[in-house]
Amino acid sequence: MVENVIYPAYIDAAKTRSEGRRVPMKDAVEDPTVDEIARAVQQVGYDAVVERDKAYSREWGARGRVLVRGADDASKNDLVQAVAAYVRILRD
Repeated sequence: MVENVIYPAYIDAAKTRSEGRRVPMKDAVEDPTVDEIARAVQQVGYDAVVERDKAYSREWGARGRVLVRGADDASKNDLVQAVAAYVRILRD
């Protein structure tokens, strides 16, 4: 089983592409949390495990990460795009 990892920086509007953002600015959100990402992953239909003590390699502080289980059929890009869309919906 392959686990995908999603860091908050992937969908953070304050980050540039070179700083780790993986979605277009129009899809990014301000200061996403691992809890929001985990809820979005569950809405997409996969299991989410939150690891709060992990840090993204391009950031100094540990904001955590979300392990996505059961997403063997989806590409990482598609998964991150869907999660970003659901986080935006959850905030509205």
